Amino acid sequence: MKTDSMTLRLKINLIVGALTVLFVAAMLALQLRSMRESVQEEVVAANRVATQLLSRNAWLYAAQGTPAMLAYLQGIGRVRSNDIVLYDAEGQVLYRSPASTYKAGRDAPDWFERVMAPEPLVQSIAFPGGKLVTQSNATRAVLDAWDYLLVLGAGGAVLLGVVNALVFWLVGRAVRPFGRIVGALEDLEAGRFDAVLPPLPGTEAALIGAAFNRMVGRLRQNLETERRAALAEARLSDSRELARWIERQLEQERRLIAHELHDELGQSVTAMHSMAVSITQRVRGLDPQAEQAARTIADESSRLYQAMHGMIPRLAPLVLDNLGLTDALADLVERTRRSHPDVAVELEVALGDATLAPDTALAFYRGAQEGMTNALRHGRAAHIAIALKQAGDEATLTVTDDGQGLPAEVQPAGHHGLRWLAERSEGLGGSVRVSNRAPRGVVLAVRLPLAQDVEATAR
Repeated sequence: MKTDSMTLRLKINLIVGALTVLFVAAMLALQLRSMRESVQEEVVAANRVATQLLSRNAWLYAAQGTPAMLAYLQGIGRVRSNDIVLYDAEGQVLYRSPASTYKAGRDAPDWFERVMAPEPLVQSIAFPGGKLVTQSNATRAVLDAWDYLLVLGAGGAVLLGVVNALVFWLVGRAVRPFGRIVGALEDLEAGRFDAVLPPLPGTEAALIGAAFNRMVGRLRQNLETERRAALAEARLSDSRELARWIERQLEQERRLIAHELHDELGQSVTAMHSMAVSITQRVRGLDPQAEQAARTIADESSRLYQAMHGMIPRLAPLVLDNLGLTDALADLVERTRRSHPDVAVELEVALGDATLAPDTALAFYRGAQEGMTNALRHGRAAHIAIALKQAGDEATLTVTDDGQGLPAEVQPAGHHGLRWLAERSEGLGGSVRVSNRAPRGVVLAVRLPLAQDVEATAR
């Protein structure tokens, strides 16, 4: 039987049974030793007494003749633990003491007799006309020891059975609560997290039951927390997806508005300007008021056209759709140089033959816009460097300025533009990092995967 398959109750019973067997065996061994010594002392003492008694009377009766000695011995009969033999002068046996009637017909086992019986003691008393020999006989004493040993063995067996039965019953009562604990654990394993143990008898079982109930309570709390966290994460994911959808819709609306401004309103403003210039030329010198009004219309239409063309890149970079990211960044840099002639703006694009998805190109363009706007508006930079480079299956846009840097109390994530850019980049599988640079200034880095990785992320 494997130890691992034994129950605690069986193990305790086996341990107690083994200890009881060892105890009984030790007691029997000690008792056996004591009985052996007792048998030896009894036999030796009986032999000495018999020898002393016969040695005194042998000469007295021997003087009266052999018949008198024979009659004397017949009168004595059996001497305990001794065999008496009378020999004549020729060595013939004249008398042998009768067999013992004590427990007649029974003998101890040979092996037990060899263990218990001492070496036979032989005493010889010579007298004229014969010889009297006494020899110790321990068979009856050994038989008594054997019977006593059987009684002790039976008592030990009864004691072993009673002790094991009592221990089995007591241990069964003691470990009965553990069955309920195992059942509760199996319920917990099956997914029934409402399993609760009642107060259990016994100090250890009560402590285990209380600990189990606390564990189940904390487990339910953790599961509820995880459920709420999963629900919140799902809602956050839905919110982000909704935000991305709204963002795409806004980009589409911006593009539509930009196209409408460029195609429809731009042509209308251009036509207004042309008609106003034509009217000015026609009424020149004929109607000063009409000429002034036409000039005013021409000037206002020119300012409206310029303002409209300044709004279009902010709404949607049409040049990005028409010419690509490189030309769009160049156009952005050129417009920044015209609007801020005192700021040096540099541009470096090294994409090689890399292909950028439309969303990736737009994210890079918005990153460059955000970096330049922050550098000019908040950092008051005098030098801005924009670099777009490919590294493996990724592309990185860095906007570096020499402005005032980021305030210590303001985190970059607190800027709505940077937060929008970070969420947009994460949605495309990239990241945004903003940090101060030594000795002054800020570095904005936008890292995005190339076209194939963007498509895999979208899938």
